[in-house]
Amino acid sequence: MFIPFSTVKKCSSRGREDQTIVANLESTILCSRSTFPYFALVAFEIGGILRLLFLLFVAPLAGFLHYFISESVGIQVLIFASMAGAKVSDIKSVARAVLPRFYAEDLHPETWRVLSSYRRRYVLTANPTIMVEPFLKEYLGVDVVMGTEIEIYDGRATGFVRQPGVLVREKKAAALRKMFNNSIHIGLGATSSDYPYMKLCKEAYIVPHDTKVKPMSRDRLPKPIIFHDGRFVQRPTPLRALIIILWIPVGFLLASLRLAAVKLLPMPCLYFVLHALGIRITVKGTPPPPPEKSTRQSGVLFACSHRTLLDPIFLSISLGRPVAAVTYSVSRLSEILSPIKMTPLSCNQEEDAAMIKKLLEEGDLVICPEGTTCREPILLRFLYLFAGLTDQIVPVAVENKMTMFYGTTVRGWKGMDFFFFFMNPSPAYEFTFLQKLPQEFTCTGGKSSHDVANHIQKLIASVLSYECTSFTRKDKYLALTGNNGTVKMAKPHVDFKNNSRC
Repeated sequence: MFIPFSTVKKCSSRGREDQTIVANLESTILCSRSTFPYFALVAFEIGGILRLLFLLFVAPLAGFLHYFISESVGIQVLIFASMAGAKVSDIKSVARAVLPRFYAEDLHPETWRVLSSYRRRYVLTANPTIMVEPFLKEYLGVDVVMGTEIEIYDGRATGFVRQPGVLVREKKAAALRKMFNNSIHIGLGATSSDYPYMKLCKEAYIVPHDTKVKPMSRDRLPKPIIFHDGRFVQRPTPLRALIIILWIPVGFLLASLRLAAVKLLPMPCLYFVLHALGIRITVKGTPPPPPEKSTRQSGVLFACSHRTLLDPIFLSISLGRPVAAVTYSVSRLSEILSPIKMTPLSCNQEEDAAMIKKLLEEGDLVICPEGTTCREPILLRFLYLFAGLTDQIVPVAVENKMTMFYGTTVRGWKGMDFFFFFMNPSPAYEFTFLQKLPQEFTCTGGKSSHDVANHIQKLIASVLSYECTSFTRKDKYLALTGNNGTVKMAKPHVDFKNNSRC
């Protein structure tokens, strides 16, 4: 087939700073041609497994309509299946907290080479604007997103789209004409359906589909994605979505069995039982022995990096004895299911300090100074309160692996965190026990609590090859929910590089 445009590799990115570029999202900015995974993420996050099942059921119909009837009708079917009846606030939440990571892992490197060289960037898409706009504007620096607008009634999506309908073919060209008057310097597209708007540009280039092209590394983004939410670890292609749906009933039974073992069996034998049930626990270093109660010896404070709410439980399993833990937030269900004592912090420094000292008098204690979990290879700022309460501190580097579901959530029901982690086919935990902090590096040795906390953060980061940051629990909630976990607040600009402390 004759292609009337040159390929994107022939497009120079030099001297383009004052020019304007317009690019299609599907198959151009993104490597993959299928938009199903992104609709699947929306469907599962706002409607659970039943809505995902419904979307998977109608996806073949959408594909048939797309190729044999009309591209716009096929997309409308996906929109209806994934969004009909959903709260608009929930869709926006998914678009802000869940979708950016998956979009970022599907960026075409050649398209970004060209797109990033322009100061004014515009994007056309057949997908709903509400889905793609947060990622494109916040992480790619796009000025305007022209996409399909969904119908809203009483704060909920109807599942239908507003006029002029799904933005495809000539409708993209019409949207471009409405906004510009022959001032577009470069147009990027991928298929013949993009030709109408590409012909309006002074220069136009095709991004050919190539299965060998690897998506661009996320570290090349102008703004890194540090915080993200959602339950799925991998992008839910149709095959993966089907596997997940078939696995969930089996996985829930397996999770229930694993939870029952953790709750009911003696701690010393759990390491071997969980290994038989498919959970791998690796221990490195030499953990300290339990304190001698007869000598009224104070307990050891294990300062751990934080990956999931299960960190203290698996640390106890790795030690072969229950160790109490303090945490910022724990659901009632998680508290019931936990085989160890989990005490929530009150956020009152005097009360929390007194409580931690009392728990240390009773035995060893686990604390995660980050105050919240993070999925990326970074460490959040360590809270300094714990550092001034004891000089018996053992840093612990914690890593875990989940292949299907994340065992943490900000937007969802935290009570299901235990279940989702245990529903993974073969989850894993690794603990590296470092040497007890020398006295000269503690508050007793003259160091400030801030210095002690920073030193422990750097020690753990060096073991894990993670990066230290000054991000906090508040920053995480502001990024994912728009509030600090308690009240509504304005979202600040977060600069990853300027917050680095290591």
